[in-house]
Amino acid sequence: MTTPGLGLALGGGAVLGAAHLGALRVLEERGLQPEFVAGTSAGALVGAAYAAGLSLDAIDALMREGRWHDVGRLTLSPRLGVLDPRPLDETVAARVGVALIEDLPVAFGAVTTDLLTRQEVVLTRGSLARALRASIAIPGLFPPVVDEGRILIDGGMVANLPIAAVRALGATRVIAVRVRPEWEYLPIAPTAERIARLEAEPGTIVVRPEVTGLSMWTTGDVPRLIEAGRRAAELALEAAEDLGVADEQVG
Repeated sequence: MTTPGLGLALGGGAVLGAAHLGALRVLEERGLQPEFVAGTSAGALVGAAYAAGLSLDAIDALMREGRWHDVGRLTLSPRLGVLDPRPLDETVAARVGVALIEDLPVAFGAVTTDLLTRQEVVLTRGSLARALRASIAIPGLFPPVVDEGRILIDGGMVANLPIAAVRALGATRVIAVRVRPEWEYLPIAPTAERIARLEAEPGTIVVRPEVTGLSMWTTGDVPRLIEAGRRAAELALEAAEDLGVADEQVG
């Protein structure tokens, strides 16, 4: 049974997203099951698996055994990216088994960036695999996704921590897991100040795993990242309890 009003916002950060699993383990131990989930880039991949109802053990296996070729393969074709993302479609079909976002048992949104307007676009309907391809489409690495006249790229360009997206889904309280800063050095749409205000809002608990020195691009540090996510979530929720706001925020 979901926890009414509770939203989970999972930030982008490539392999650093493995820390999300550690945070999810802590939520499960505390009997907290988000009613709404939004994810950016790597957070969208983890969030979609969670929203699809995969067990945490299954997600753990995906993280520990997964490789880049499950998401994309090198291509020599001129596709505006060095990786062909079609393997992600196969992975979603084989591992998640849900084709449409609206068929997920938990409300889910994948955060992307419209390259033309430089605005955040949250995909909440249609092909799940397509939405995930758009959310992870780091320019130069993966090609953009053209959708209804929009050119969609990695959501981290405008909202690496998707607090606004999960609130738009209906969340009144949010647990947000940040694994890396906003992409403020990119000339797309500087948003760090806006996201910082969202982090400070009442009803939001931000989990910040300590990932210094851990790899963003290789899977060797996945076990340490998972543990970092667990430790950070325990500390964040304990701090909320000590301040007397846990019942208000996540109870």
